[in-house]
Amino acid sequence: MTAITLREILKKSGFLEENFRFYGDEIAKVIKEDKKKEKGKLIVVTSTSPTPYGEGKTTLAISLNDAFNKLGYKSIVALREPSLGPVFGVKGGVTGGGKARVLPENEINLHFTGDIHAVTTANNLLSAIIDNHIFQGNELNLNPKQITHERCMDLNDRSLRSLIVNGVETHFNISTASEMMAILCLSKDEEDLRTRIGNILVGYTYNGKEILARDLKCVNAMYLLLKDAIKPNIVKTSEDNLALIHGGPFANIAHGTNSIVATEYGLQNFQYTVIEVGFGSDMGALKFYDIVSRQNKNLIPDVVVLNTTIQSLKYNGAGILNKGIENLNYHIFNIKKYSNNLLVVLNKHSEDLESEISFVKKYVENLGVSFSVSSGFLEGSSGSIDATKKIISLSNIQPKEIDYTYNLTDDLQKKIECFCKKNYGAKEVLYTEYAFNKVKKISNSSFKDLPICIAKTQYSISDNQEKIGYPKDFTMYVKDIKLFSGAGFITVYFGNILTMPGLSKEANYLSM
Repeated sequence: MTAITLREILKKSGFLEENFRFYGDEIAKVIKEDKKKEKGKLIVVTSTSPTPYGEGKTTLAISLNDAFNKLGYKSIVALREPSLGPVFGVKGGVTGGGKARVLPENEINLHFTGDIHAVTTANNLLSAIIDNHIFQGNELNLNPKQITHERCMDLNDRSLRSLIVNGVETHFNISTASEMMAILCLSKDEEDLRTRIGNILVGYTYNGKEILARDLKCVNAMYLLLKDAIKPNIVKTSEDNLALIHGGPFANIAHGTNSIVATEYGLQNFQYTVIEVGFGSDMGALKFYDIVSRQNKNLIPDVVVLNTTIQSLKYNGAGILNKGIENLNYHIFNIKKYSNNLLVVLNKHSEDLESEISFVKKYVENLGVSFSVSSGFLEGSSGSIDATKKIISLSNIQPKEIDYTYNLTDDLQKKIECFCKKNYGAKEVLYTEYAFNKVKKISNSSFKDLPICIAKTQYSISDNQEKIGYPKDFTMYVKDIKLFSGAGFITVYFGNILTMPGLSKEANYLSM
């Protein structure tokens, strides 16, 4: 049997070929939107706290999308683009697994359509422009020791964590943790992209005045590098359904979900759009509500799917399922503060025991929460039919109004403490002297009323990855704070979080 091509799937789904730019036969960019239609339902897939290898959240999202289509609904899944750091590192790519995958895997996991390369280049062009401005006479009176914009690279390279540029200590970030990636993903359209590029804080003058990218007259040049990257990419799943893959912000450092333009495209053209948000609900899900939904009232999830595995629960219980189940308790409690439409899905592995699955099912249902088992990895769409039917039922319930943990006009320190205490259960929040000075500086900024973005370990609800499970009454330590005025949030760095990962001893590149 001849495999159906992406062109054929798009035509079969009622899309005009002229609205897409094809990269070969199996990858395309949306270059022109079809006429806007009625808004579909938004399904957000999050997870319990993961093991270092992930819990198959992307696989679940893909299998749910395939199941929607199998049931006769028009559905699409929207995912993040893979960073080359994890591809060559520990986690690998983000194309799913087993019988729930997006294709073509190698191309998606490597250069794809060049979006991340464009983000990297635009980001580093700005750094070059800043340095050139200072070299050419420094008309804006920029203080070289107060430059806030940083270079990036889409690889894990620990040697770039600290270096000297023009006599000033600085560092690289991984591209997917850069402000430029967040800008690409949070921009509503091309005009918004221009505005956000112009709003990037590049540094301060000797007198403490903020200097933005637009002051350097470089917005058009940077936009040219991103004008194609902002267009969503479309591919197919292994069951010949459509999938969007666009943008790739990390969730432990950045906001952790695919682009707004991709999600909007899905909602305008499909009955259901399934997206995944990075790591546990303490990371991607909270940030989706607090940053994405807060800035886009039409992007409030209709249903939240909480993915979990027996492996992650045992991991969070130091090998004991009965103890690790407390981690699931936290994530259920956490999501229910934002959504009343919650489905817990146990992502089944072949080695899972029926007694273990029954234990988790009973635990969840005793909390009054819907539960399902997915075997999407093993069976594809057929393994997620029950979960999908329950999602459809829940999606008919109006989502509750979100009660945010802080007001945007609260002072920065109050925002941080409210978020950490109410969402994580922290007892107190302490600051290094360096970080506290940053609080005072940003509190006087014209951008002080932005939401915050928490950067911390993904392996714990706290900022200490050793505190697995459901830690209580812990202290969180702020080590740095950065104003990302272009992206539209303030990032708060906790504990030992790194913005440039390193390669492990047993990295994936060894087996390629």
